Amino acid sequence: MTTSPGVVTYRSSFGVAATLDRLADLAQAKGLTVFARIDFARDAHASGMTLRNEQLLVFGHPKAGTPLLQAAPGVGLDLPLKALAYEDADGVTWVAINAPSYIVARHGVPAELEANIAGAVALVEAAAGIERARTAS
Repeated sequence: MTTSPGVVTYRSSFGVAATLDRLADLAQAKGLTVFARIDFARDAHASGMTLRNEQLLVFGHPKAGTPLLQAAPGVGLDLPLKALAYEDADGVTWVAINAPSYIVARHGVPAELEANIAGAVALVEAAAGIERARTAS
């Protein structure tokens, strides 16, 4: 696995398709829209090439993203949000998303708007089977 600046990557307890199925279900349950799903491996195969299992889910909500777009139109390069699930050479599934702090900093968006997209990281964690520690209330 390689890391890239501004990208948060998690090892998933599920396969590529199952991870993104889980993410799509979680996103829709939170009222987000799943705009697209791209199966890079299928497309590579259709072109006579091989690629390990790799899929991209594009998701978001206009009420969350529009204020960021109003603040900096170029943020449209990173919105809607995208999560990439892929299988490495050892058969391990990983899921990655741009860090919300990176998106905000990259486009000079006011820091308080990071909260509009920050919840996506928790959805990706849940889709990967990662449970956040719960505190007693």
